[in-house]
Formats: sequence, C-alpha cells, structure tokens
Amino acid sequence: MISNQQALRNIAIVAHVDHGKTTLVDALLSQSGIFRDNEAVPTCVMDSNDLERERGITILSKNTAVIYNETRINIVDTPGHADFGGEVERVLGMVDGCLLIVDANEGPMPQTRFVLKKALEQGLRPIVFVNKIDRARVDPETAVDKVLDLFLELGADDDQCDFPYLFGSGIGGYAKPDMATQSENMKPLFDAIIRHVPPPIGDQDKPLQLQITSLDYSDFLGRIIIGRVHNGVIRSGQRASLIKENGKLKQGRINKLMGFEGLKRIEINEAFAGNIVAVSGFDDVNIGETIACPDEPNALPLIKVDEPTLQMTFVVNDSPFAGKEGKFVTSRQLRERLFKELLTNVALRVDETDSPDRFAVCGRGELHLGILIETMRREGYEFQVSQPQVIFRTIDDINCEPVETLVLDVPEESVGTCIEKLGTRKSEMQNMINTNDGRTQLEFLIPSRGLIGFRGEFIRATRGEGIMSHSFFEYRPMLGEFDSRRNGVLISFEEGVSTFYSLKNAEDRGQFFINPGTKVYKGMIIGEHNRQQDLEINICKSKQLTNMRSAGAEELDSLQSPIDITLERALEYIGPGEMLEVTPESIRLRKIAIKKNIKR
Repeated sequence: MISNQQALRNIAIVAHVDHGKTTLVDALLSQSGIFRDNEAVPTCVMDSNDLERERGITILSKNTAVIYNETRINIVDTPGHADFGGEVERVLGMVDGCLLIVDANEGPMPQTRFVLKKALEQGLRPIVFVNKIDRARVDPETAVDKVLDLFLELGADDDQCDFPYLFGSGIGGYAKPDMATQSENMKPLFDAIIRHVPPPIGDQDKPLQLQITSLDYSDFLGRIIIGRVHNGVIRSGQRASLIKENGKLKQGRINKLMGFEGLKRIEINEAFAGNIVAVSGFDDVNIGETIACPDEPNALPLIKVDEPTLQMTFVVNDSPFAGKEGKFVTSRQLRERLFKELLTNVALRVDETDSPDRFAVCGRGELHLGILIETMRREGYEFQVSQPQVIFRTIDDINCEPVETLVLDVPEESVGTCIEKLGTRKSEMQNMINTNDGRTQLEFLIPSRGLIGFRGEFIRATRGEGIMSHSFFEYRPMLGEFDSRRNGVLISFEEGVSTFYSLKNAEDRGQFFINPGTKVYKGMIIGEHNRQQDLEINICKSKQLTNMRSAGAEELDSLQSPIDITLERALEYIGPGEMLEVTPESIRLRKIAIKKNIKR
C-alpha cells in the first residue's frame, strides 16, 4: 500500500444511466496492466452481479484501483439510475475528484444534473469526459457547451466552471484533449486525473479516523466495512473504537485489513490517511459512523442517507398453488432473507407488522424494490407483494408527498400522447426542447404516485423509442386524488387448466395474460377487461364432443398473443386489493377476496 499521499488519487466516476461509466472503467483497467497477458477479461468487469449484467446498469458502487506511473488511482464506479442515488452521495465523500461522463449525442440528462449537483456541493472540481464520440451524428463540442450551461445553472464557482474536458470512447479505449488530435489509448485521461485531481488531505500523525461509506457482507468474514482513512494510520489486528450515530462507543479489533488492486481485495498490514480500505471486525455498524483510535475517539460528521419514498408489503404466499414451486416459503425464511438484505442495502428499510407473515419493505423506487424481488426469486424464495405505495410525510402539520423531476426524450409524433397521459397524473410541464433529429425533450414535475405504473404506458405510447428518467425533487403538500387505474381485470372463475376453446370464446372480453394449458385457480387474474369493472369468467371449459363433431375437427383458428407479464410490468400493473405472487418459476396476479360472513 502506498504511504506517500502525493502518489495517491481518489476519484469517483459519475454519470447518467447508460452514458458508459462501467465501459470506461473497463478500458482504464485493461490499459493499466493489472490483468495478465493470458487472462480472460469479461466486459463490464465492475458489474459483478448477474442482474447488473443482464440489465446493463450498475446497482452498487464498486471500488477498484490501478497503478499509473507509480501513482495509485483509487476508482469508484457509481450507479447512474435515480433509484440508487444514495450510493452516489456517500461515495463522493470519500474522494477528492470526480470524472463526469457525458454522452456525446444526448448531452447532460436528469441524472447528470443530480450527480453533478452533489459533486459541486462536496466542493469537487470535475473532469468532464465526452464519451461515445465514435458514434454517428454526434456533436461533442455542443455537449461541452451544454455541460458548461449546467455548471452555471447549478451555481458552480469560477474554478469549477473552468473544468478540464476530454473526448473519447470507452469501447474504443481512447481519450484525447481535442477532436483534432489522434489517440489510441487512455493515456491523456490518466495524465488529466494525476494533473487535476489533488492528492488526499489527511494527517498521518493524528489519531485514527475512518468513515464508513459502504457495507458488504461475507460468509467468512461477516460484515465488511468500506471507507476512507481521513486521519492517522490503520493496522491489521489493532484495537479500535466504533463511534455510533448516538455517540456511544463500541470497542473492537481490526480482524482483517484489505486494500483494492484491480478487481481483487488484497490483505494488507497497514494503510495511511487518504487510502480507501475494507475492514472486518465490527458487526453492528451503519453508514456514516466512524472507526477511531480507542484512546482519542473523535467522530467525523455523519453522512445523511436519503429516506425511502416507496413502500410494499411482502407476504408469505397463501394462494392455492403455494409451496409448489419455491424452495423457501415460510415466514421465518422470508424474514431472515429481508433482514440479511439490510446488511448491505442501506437505502432499504424493513419493518415488522402486527402479523408475523407480513413485512413492510421501503425503498427508493420501483426499480430498487423490483431488483430485490427478482434477486430473491432467483434464490428460490416464494412470496407475495402488494401494490407499491408512496410514503407520505407530515411537515409543519401538513400532509406532504414526494415530487420528482421527470424528463422524457421522445419522438415528435409521441409528444401529444405523453403530455395527455401525464396530464391525468397531476404533472406540471417545466420545459420543452425540440432537437434537430426529430425528437423532443419534455421536463415535468410529477408526484411519485403519478409515476407508479407509468413506465409501461410510456413504452407503449412511444413504441419503445422513448427514454425516461426521473429523480427526487422535494416534498410538497398533497396534490389531491387522481385515477391512474387501468380497465377492470378478467378473473378465473374456478381452478383447473385453461383451454383453447374457452379462451377463444372469451377473446372479445379483453386481452389475456395466459396461454391455453396454463394452470389457474379461483381468484387468479388472467387478463385485462375491455370495460372498467372486473369480470369473472370460466376458462377451463372444453368443447363437448359428439359423433358429428370429433376432436379432429377443431377449427383452424388462432388466438391473439397474450400480454407478456414480466416482473416489472406486473409491479406497474397491480392495483388496490390485488397481490403479485412471485415464485422461481411463475409471476401471477390475484385478487384478494374480501372475507364476508357467509351463512351456512
């Protein structure tokens, strides 16, 4: 581990979702020489999680480090999606500079604004990297002008507005100071980082202070703390004090001290002020707390983590098909898994209810909770979830709700439809910009309630060509009720197997979610009705055959393709009085019957 602070740089990579952060880190890692010549290097090496790879998004912030010209550069890759914005905020507190990546075609987007605002508040001076310049119809210089406008809009000081910028391509693996220069590698970017990011400040002679910014968990080591050594020296095996949020002290020992090298964590004996390290030895820890010298324990200012804005109820599965497809089905197993998630997922909150089978789970948004549900499903858990609900707050005795900034990038022909759909969801248009390529950028302020279920509608309205992103704006007084509900649903009348004959006969009633041969039960939602009210139908009825009408005389007919109900779509679709049944094999929607006193 490098002890000379002058030979150390800590930098975070921030950007809007899909602007190429992870791909750029790939290029930096491969060109720094950390991989052996014969080593197979996957793409998006920092996205270690299966879901991250499938969706092409970063969910958790990751640490890595490279050595360039005898200088150690600690790099933190951060998520770009608004639901994981809490990760970004914390990470910026452990670095001395940041690399802001902007797509050469799209320019600054909503999340660019969010991450840049946070970086400027931390007093960081960003280096701007205009990415994807190898694509067709790009205008990199205009992107730089737009970034400067954004800096001025966010109140950056003169020094911050005089930001260094480079052009390049993460996939192509090159960076250059201007468009006229030719380049084949990332050397100009490495040089810019060493030149413009200051070495860390921190006094090695002062008592130890390490702030916890991220948490991880290992079955072998238990809770792993990741953070930056602000002052002093930390050594493996030494005694240390954990200063809790309430100021109480917990004594412990540094069992294992690890540094970062490429994608690996390597065991080290000591680390000095300015270094980013991973530590095991303390179990009951929270983000923002301080590990300090036991003789002179001084706490660092606490890091505030954004409150969750969305709540869902997780319930043990009690449908007629309960326990047939899942490996973990009991309330104890569900409880253990949710509380284990809290060890690393700091933006999550889990509360027990008055029922041992129900848990209130709060998160940042539909994507945040959807990823948790998908992860549990893949692990073999079977459970039910309720419709997502917005978390309201009382501020100065007034009921308030979260409001978000929503930015849509849509084809011109879809503008009218999008404005109409958002008009019914209590949104306020803030801005409208026409671009040269037949697209329009729309900006709205919308209550978080209005976003529930909107993504699916938006994709259909723009035929999959629209781009949508949103970030939390503020809490405002309640904006009144609005109806964002779709048509009624088609409900199965009995348990059995759906038949072609029944589905064909009921085709004029609406659109189905199932195919012939699907096992159904009473109360299961099997489609969407054409009208506002719900309708129970029998879809297990088969054709009565006679001598005249034999089985072989089935009409050569076909059904409409059913709507493919994915987990995301189901979470958006689900309504009040309904549950989503999640198993490793199936996604089912069901009506919850209101129990009535029945005379027998």
